Amino acid sequence: MKTVVFSHSVWIVGMSRSGKTARLVEQFARWMQDENCYHESFYTKKIRVKSGDHLPKRLYPYQKEGTVLILAANDDNRRELADKIVTASRGQYPVRCKTPLGFFQDEVILFWPLLVQSLKLKAQFPVRLRPETEQELATRLWRPQLDEEILRRAGTNEYRLVRRILDLLQLAAYSGTPVEDIGRVLAVALAPEDSVTNLEPEFLSSLLLDWRNWCLERGLLSYGIITELYNQYLLTDPNYQQRLRQRYQGILADDVQDYPAVARHLFELLLDDGAVGAFTYNPDGVVRLGLGADPNYMQELAAYCQQETLTGSPHNSLAQRLTTPMLEILTEPMTLLSLPEVVQSIQATSRAQLLRQTAEVIVEAIKQGQVEPDQVAVIAPGLDAIARYTLTEILTKQGIALESLNDQRPLIASPVIRALLTVLALVYPGLGRLVDRDAVAEMLVVLSRGDGEMRRTGDGEKDFAPTTYQPKIDPVRAGLIADYCFQPHPEHPNLLPVTAFDRWDRLGYAATTAYSEILKWLEEQRSQQELRLIPSPISLLDRAIQRFLWDGSNLAYDQLAALRELLETAQHYWEIDTRLRQIPQAEEAGKNKTSLLTFTASSPQATIAEFIQLLQRGTITANPYPMRPMGAAAKAVTLATIFQYRSSRRSHRWHFWLDASSPLWAKGGAATLFGAPLFLRERLGEPWTAEDEQLAEEQRLRRILADLLSRVSQRVYLCHSDLAVNGQEQLGPLLPLVNACVAW
Repeated sequence: MKTVVFSHSVWIVGMSRSGKTARLVEQFARWMQDENCYHESFYTKKIRVKSGDHLPKRLYPYQKEGTVLILAANDDNRRELADKIVTASRGQYPVRCKTPLGFFQDEVILFWPLLVQSLKLKAQFPVRLRPETEQELATRLWRPQLDEEILRRAGTNEYRLVRRILDLLQLAAYSGTPVEDIGRVLAVALAPEDSVTNLEPEFLSSLLLDWRNWCLERGLLSYGIITELYNQYLLTDPNYQQRLRQRYQGILADDVQDYPAVARHLFELLLDDGAVGAFTYNPDGVVRLGLGADPNYMQELAAYCQQETLTGSPHNSLAQRLTTPMLEILTEPMTLLSLPEVVQSIQATSRAQLLRQTAEVIVEAIKQGQVEPDQVAVIAPGLDAIARYTLTEILTKQGIALESLNDQRPLIASPVIRALLTVLALVYPGLGRLVDRDAVAEMLVVLSRGDGEMRRTGDGEKDFAPTTYQPKIDPVRAGLIADYCFQPHPEHPNLLPVTAFDRWDRLGYAATTAYSEILKWLEEQRSQQELRLIPSPISLLDRAIQRFLWDGSNLAYDQLAALRELLETAQHYWEIDTRLRQIPQAEEAGKNKTSLLTFTASSPQATIAEFIQLLQRGTITANPYPMRPMGAAAKAVTLATIFQYRSSRRSHRWHFWLDASSPLWAKGGAATLFGAPLFLRERLGEPWTAEDEQLAEEQRLRRILADLLSRVSQRVYLCHSDLAVNGQEQLGPLLPLVNACVAW
């Protein structure tokens, strides 16, 4: 660790909402404006410059895009930081802001020829693997070795085991650990009886090495492989280091406590060469600790900088008032301490009662004018479909909008997506087992959208607005048509003319006409497919969307997001399929490798079937880019998990902490990858014990409380039910807080 402090770089420490990002933007503006005093000797040797000296002039002849490397912890924060910098600089300087992983990916692709040369890879353009595609290919690759005995020993199913193994590769890459050393880390960190997978570390390492090599031979890049390539090969290459130093003379990094350890290696390389740096750090704002972040390792970068501590508390925050007493109650639950009236509890016996009472409190407060909908947040350690549905149903019936923050529902949950998959099964041969009567009926309802009607709004001459589009074929008629006109077949499922139904006259003119149009269109597409006039299934999906769903209308945002994600996913899936077909089978077989590495791409029909089944399993969610609708957002109550809320860096006047007595408040849950603590740099190569896990949970809970309290300004409701959804009594770590406050 460096002992020399470079006064031109700054390390900004503060709690949530203390002004760290604003200080970072101010630093950027100062860099762009300060053109005084050039220290030539600064670049010939490392010296200590006096506090208050201006920045080296080297930065200013290169005031263009890329001069300053600007990073943010996640994609939402990245967009907001870029907007703030553009506003502060009045648009005078181009801004290119990235996340650390986004930057690694761009660099690996940009310098791919260098990697091809150094690693002796096949010269082909790299293709990034999405997590769901990575999971699918790795499962197929490892299936010969993951037999029933292995799964029995692991104590889990194939899907979860493959995901855990892939997570190890990703975590190792984030920490800068070579794939070859993963087995050694696991062997030291976990005792045999404590290993969650119950598999030999050497066996896991061999699987990951085979997977990494198999992907590189085909130019396929997952996040883990991208990070490993960048840290192990690019960042150590003298040619790349020279180009990097020429391109970036400044670093601007927000919330570095959520960065992976390898980001520090990048920053140190630039700082050692004389680049200026500005970093913000929030010890209580660590959100991605279980997802590859290494806050303690990143904190050591402070030795390169002048340190600033922002002592001002957030505006009207409850943190200064409540954090200490809450922590005292949790650490000493037997003490007779009580919380101020700004903290109240909502208590019920069952969770169903709790959800209704919570919604009623929100509705009453909004109707009485105590708070606006967009000033209320409902935060839970985990949100199931029951909670989302109940809260949404009660609030919307009262005319109150609810925004489910980053709600990643499976694509297959959308009727529009299911209808389009049914279209694929009816047009392409060999997919009859993937479609049934109910799916056909649903497809007819979705594809028979009407032309829309007009309704009065009461604004005089301009008093018309389009209603939502109503289907010409309602569910009852669709069911009748599917019963009498759908002809199941494993190879060629078919729809018969409407006259196959003896009483087709009962369907009505509108439904009969709509069905005939759908049937005619499907027959045309089937004929063109047989003549190979449809380039790919993606083209068929696009045709169906244009013909039946879009038709010049404005789709609801959730439907539009689902359709965009479907097309993006399909495009990616067939891009990977095309890449796999580029390796001839003879070449594959001639490598004289085990069956682990010699599977080839599926037939076109099998690929479509695999794609449909991938979506049917609920693996893919509607989360296209950008993830937020354009235009003015409606005032809505925010519903989020703890991880989602803290990641969004939002704040509200009122908080409702749902399931306050759940044990999940101290657990990482879905926000913690398997094996994450084992790859923290400060613990790398050391055993991980039950005591370590308990300490980690206590620290996580303390950070969550401090962070959430800094994001609420007026009131906190602790929502507690005696019984959880499964009927078990809830005795989580926050129960003493529930008992120490006034009941609503």
